[in-house]
Amino acid sequence: MGEKESFYNVYEVFSKRGHKAPMQYQFSLLAPNEEMALMMAQENFMRREEVIDVWVVKRDAIRKMTSEERENWTKRLKNKDYRTTRGYGYLRKKWNDKQLGMLDEKEIFSWKEVKKQ
Repeated sequence: MGEKESFYNVYEVFSKRGHKAPMQYQFSLLAPNEEMALMMAQENFMRREEVIDVWVVKRDAIRKMTSEERENWTKRLKNKDYRTTRGYGYLRKKWNDKQLGMLDEKEIFSWKEVKKQ
């Protein structure tokens, strides 16, 4: 039973919908090798949506952060309060006041052109 489990590998599938679009994660699949994984991804995904590119990546080839790295990362980001928009709440009121003071179409058309005699 151990041999059967190691025969298949987990592959992550990514796709790209347009030339300027980013690659997006779609799903995982089990396949014996890369060629079969790509074929399965194309059969299961590309017939449903229009995509210009599909990537299959062996899950073992993807490196993720360790818990220690994640902890160090969050420590480093904790002093970035200036990046949040909590301090800019007054701008919405200021913007609304500015918009109320702007001329609208109705007001402009209500002006009458003064003719010189």
